[in-house]
Amino acid sequence: MEHLTLTTPALLFSAVSLILLAYTNRFLGYAQLVRNLYEKFTQNPDAVLLAQIKNLRKRLYLTKFMQILGVLSLFFCVGSMFLIYIDLMISASWVFGIGLLLLIVSLGISVWEIQISVKALDLHLKNMEK
Repeated sequence: MEHLTLTTPALLFSAVSLILLAYTNRFLGYAQLVRNLYEKFTQNPDAVLLAQIKNLRKRLYLTKFMQILGVLSLFFCVGSMFLIYIDLMISASWVFGIGLLLLIVSLGISVWEIQISVKALDLHLKNMEK
């Protein structure tokens, strides 16, 4: 294995930052959707809206976990940079590896959340085709 340098974990900063920005935009979109559904539901409670709310709640929780894992990934990358700086290379390698694993899990949850979102939109499309 090659030695880690300060630039190795630093390379992930831009990638993780962009991913976190995408997650935040997704979360803001959901927040707006929740507000709209709340208005509709208070005016006319309906089983379809209730199903949408249930689906949206699951997607919100997944997005929360994606964000938390992404931030932890960035935290571990910074930690590995500090360990490299103080010349604890073995610890730095382990901490960087944990950061990478956290990022992988975050991206996996993102794929799961996208699949749920596509199914929800597909239901709307099928309803419109009737």
